[in-house]
Amino acid sequence: MNLPNKLTVARVVSVPFFIAAYVLGYNAAAFVLFIAASFTDMLDGKIARKYNLVTNFGKIMDPLADKILVYSAFCLMVEDGTVPGWMLIVILAREFVIAGMRTVAASEGIVIAAGMSGKIKTVLQMIAVPALLLLPIAATYAAGLYHGLFYLAYGFLWASVIMTVYSGIEYVLQNRSVFSM
Repeated sequence: MNLPNKLTVARVVSVPFFIAAYVLGYNAAAFVLFIAASFTDMLDGKIARKYNLVTNFGKIMDPLADKILVYSAFCLMVEDGTVPGWMLIVILAREFVIAGMRTVAASEGIVIAAGMSGKIKTVLQMIAVPALLLLPIAATYAAGLYHGLFYLAYGFLWASVIMTVYSGIEYVLQNRSVFSM
């Protein structure tokens, strides 16, 4: 297994530790784990492209690892009221539609590559989550910082939901021929 794939696997393996830290109220640890896992996403892609280490495993697992990490965080945040449930439903609905389209397309030998809007959506989500993770820390230790961080965190959350809808519509329109198969 090459280094990019090891980084992808490490991201998936980090998720239970992130969940445990979050559930146990270790917000700083959850923050650090999420940031470290997010960093592996950037790093594995750069290494894979630079050294021509792109594999089918990486093509499948890298985006899946991102989703496992980010959507685990969103599920936990819905449970504790940090993120409204409807936002997670919108995010997951988009993922199911795109996954379904990709599955049908793949059965016909067509690959639907990730588009720039989908990548931007992922980046916005990976910024929103740690910003939201910082809110309880700021409320405890830096009350003056809390309000600014609150608006920043929810600004990124809203931007990620808007980009989720936009990228979903874009994927469907650009690949509508999949529906006629």
